[in-house]
Amino acid sequence: MAHLSPVILFVDDALIVADKPAGLLSVPARGEDRQDCLIARVQALHDDALLVHRLDMATSGLILLARSAEMLRWMNLAFEQRIVGKRYVALVHGHIAQDAGEIDLPLGSDEANRPRQCVDPLRGRRALTRYRVLERSGTGPDALSRVELKPVTGRSHQLRVHLMSIGHAILGDPLYAPPDSAQRYARMHLHAAGIAFIHPCKQVPVSFESAVPF
Repeated sequence: MAHLSPVILFVDDALIVADKPAGLLSVPARGEDRQDCLIARVQALHDDALLVHRLDMATSGLILLARSAEMLRWMNLAFEQRIVGKRYVALVHGHIAQDAGEIDLPLGSDEANRPRQCVDPLRGRRALTRYRVLERSGTGPDALSRVELKPVTGRSHQLRVHLMSIGHAILGDPLYAPPDSAQRYARMHLHAAGIAFIHPCKQVPVSFESAVPF
């Protein structure tokens, strides 16, 4: 399907930066009908591509791939040391009261409702998200906030669960928003809009941006 084709923004001997559309898996999933994914499509063009990190199927935006095992180790270490800067933009239900803040809530698997994650103060791993409200619009049930998100940690569904936990689920989120939200909105309104890191070979800072499609 052409509308699910990722856009390659950058390629050199070490790295690839791709822009993933919403609705495309990052990696294959179970089932013959779930083999189409970003890594397969990029490897069709660059067979040495290795995925450094993932985005949820419903999330669009920037994703980083390495072109050798050595570059993969380098970038994995950069992620572990939290020296990769990631910036997301989301549209959420309601008006977030504070203009900026942090959500510091531990997250773990919701074993009874997989693949959902949940806030788990006892067994959850620490998760920290910084946010800044860019715009508030609408009133009543149509009240929305556009928010910039910077995850400090990288837990599964972190941004989605953190926003839901403070009462502001992402528009169209099929797991964490009210059921009518996914029916009303054609996609989940979460986009990986920026990524910045030190290039592993050139040792210079590089950054990439992707226009928010909503």
